[in-house]
Amino acid sequence: MDRRRRLWWGFAGLTVLLAVLLTGVIRKHERPARAGGPPPTPVFAAQASIRDVPLSVTALGTVQPWQGVLIRAQVTGILKRAPFAEGTDVAKGQLLAEIDEALYRAALKQAQGTLIRDRALLADARLDLARYRTLAAQDSIARQQVDTQAALVRQDEGIVRADEGAVDTARTNLDYCRILSPVDGRVGVRLVDPGNLVSPSDTTGLLIVNQIVPIAVTFTVPQGDFQRLSDVSDAFSRPMGVQAYSQETSAPLGQGEVRIADNHVDPATGTVELKARFPNAGKRLWPGQFVNVRLVLQTLQNATVIPSGAVNHGPKGSFAYVVGPARKVVMRPITVATTQEGIAVIKAGVRPGEMVVTDGQLSLKPGMAVAIQSPPAAAAKAPAS
Repeated sequence: MDRRRRLWWGFAGLTVLLAVLLTGVIRKHERPARAGGPPPTPVFAAQASIRDVPLSVTALGTVQPWQGVLIRAQVTGILKRAPFAEGTDVAKGQLLAEIDEALYRAALKQAQGTLIRDRALLADARLDLARYRTLAAQDSIARQQVDTQAALVRQDEGIVRADEGAVDTARTNLDYCRILSPVDGRVGVRLVDPGNLVSPSDTTGLLIVNQIVPIAVTFTVPQGDFQRLSDVSDAFSRPMGVQAYSQETSAPLGQGEVRIADNHVDPATGTVELKARFPNAGKRLWPGQFVNVRLVLQTLQNATVIPSGAVNHGPKGSFAYVVGPARKVVMRPITVATTQEGIAVIKAGVRPGEMVVTDGQLSLKPGMAVAIQSPPAAAAKAPAS
């Protein structure tokens, strides 16, 4: 029994000794931490820099032909042929369709015959009038007979004028049997095949010719941006450069100029429609395509910029956490001139070369020490200007 008691007391003493040693080790490691204060807060930061910043307006645009023509028949007849290859370029004046002209050629001959007959009658009436005037001067016939013949001459002149109009109409109808392209452009799919009866009342037309070199891009901008654009372009008296980008890949598709501003603000949307002209020499823009457009208003030279993520908003306005000496942050009020594509242009509050916190601000207070972390490779890339 005494032996068991001695073993128990020995085990208890050993346990107490180990507890004392462990407490000493823990206190030894705690003392430096308490002496140095809390650990620094990890944050991401970036350096304020100087660069030229282009100020721009972006919008969603729709590509349209500069001129789009729906070719329709202007006379009734059988479509004899359509000598063009679908989906190809055509030149202005190129034959696109030919309608059977037999009836219209016959109508022209008939009108020309009627004109020849009535011109002969007019010439005879004028000769009679000349004779009657001679006889009237000799007092050989009554004056009334001269006046009647003069009226007959005027009547025949009116008939001849009407015949000339009929000839012009018949000749025009004959010309309408040959349909020529009114513009340089690209034809689409043929809407009517040869052999069909066509007429001016057909609403579908024969084909569509779209002028795509040059080409147009239409888009709308809010009325606030419209006022800025008007100021920069002197009420659109000077052309403004505009770029078009692919919606899928953001690849540049061409550069053009704003040529037309609509004459009113749409009251339903508060926007104004603009139209830009693109040379489109490479035919990268296509009618019906949706693109992103960007208009550069002006370029701010030597501007102080920081990432837009460094700008914070409080009750007293915008501010940023600036990393000062000993890696301690200072909450500094800033004046932001504008924000453009991930960067903020600073008018006052931050100097070039200073470090500003871009992520982790929610856990910061003025005077706190920070540990600047290295951003991921993707985030380290500068925003596109």
